Amino acid sequence: MRNFSFRSFSFRSFLVAVFLAALFCQPGVPCFGQSPAAPALPDAAKPAPTLADAQQKLEHGRTEDAIAILQQLATAQPPIKGVNRELAIAFYRTGKLTEAERTFAKAMAEDPSDIESVQLRGLTLYRMGQPAAAIPYLEKVRQWTPNANADANYVLGLCYMNSQHYDQARGAFAAQYGVAQDSGAAYLLLAGMLLRADLPELAAENAQKALTVSPTLPLAHFKLGEVFLFKSDIPHALEQFEQERELNPAYPPVYDRLGDAYTRSGQYQKAQEVLTKAISLDMSSTGPFIQLGKVFLRRNDPQSAVLYLQHAEKMDPSNTMTHTLLGQAYRSLGREADAKRELEATSKINSANQLKLQNIE
Repeated sequence: MRNFSFRSFSFRSFLVAVFLAALFCQPGVPCFGQSPAAPALPDAAKPAPTLADAQQKLEHGRTEDAIAILQQLATAQPPIKGVNRELAIAFYRTGKLTEAERTFAKAMAEDPSDIESVQLRGLTLYRMGQPAAAIPYLEKVRQWTPNANADANYVLGLCYMNSQHYDQARGAFAAQYGVAQDSGAAYLLLAGMLLRADLPELAAENAQKALTVSPTLPLAHFKLGEVFLFKSDIPHALEQFEQERELNPAYPPVYDRLGDAYTRSGQYQKAQEVLTKAISLDMSSTGPFIQLGKVFLRRNDPQSAVLYLQHAEKMDPSNTMTHTLLGQAYRSLGREADAKRELEATSKINSANQLKLQNIE
């Protein structure tokens, strides 16, 4: 009996101890058998973010997180070297151009020889629609490093063009492509940029200067032909393209442009001949296939047109001209369902392109 009551008493005592422990142990307070938890650090004791932390986030594409850190560091005293530069770059990458320009100015005040900040400030001003204001910064970069990256020279040339300083623009484009400023090649480069900017008269003038300096310069007649084609001056366009073909007979685009000019003048047989030559020289371009489709439609041969246009569609499914012409060819063949499909494809592509433009704006 004694042994039994001793064991019963011990068991009851153990249950009481467990009950009391459960009752009085509080969260965060160590009970028997537990190690005390490490105390949580107050916010003030946490290590402050560093410039290296921000740079690491920039490298991993976490730009907004980097901006938050950099803005905090920018108010530090004493100032931390390089913070404004990194913050400006982060603003530039996220399209916050006003903030970027203001912060690049601060970075330049801290270090006037910071070539990257100078260049990016110029590019920022150009993107903000202030090409004249961008010129001094981009010009300074070119003076410091004559072999500056192509983007800076290209944008500098565009800034001079926008400011109607065409000689300086030619110099910038010449530097970009490593040719002499007064060479025929430099005039030809400027002609191409002017034509792209919808300035055909100035483009023709500079293409002609290119030929004056270098009468046998390849692509000068081609560029003049493009100017005349842009102006719908078909006789002069044909004349220039034919002269280019004599100088540069293995250049596929000249046959493509000749085909376009012959088609516009109603010379469909000649158009078909030169476009076939363009395809023989280069089968990777959709232009001649589309042009041939158009020629065969004009010659009332929709079946042949379909063959070339289907090939062009496989090469570039997003070309609306191909779908439009295919729709016309199918309709001529009485294939209304196919014609409707091509019309719907054209509408879908146009809607997608319009949406992209709206997002850009």
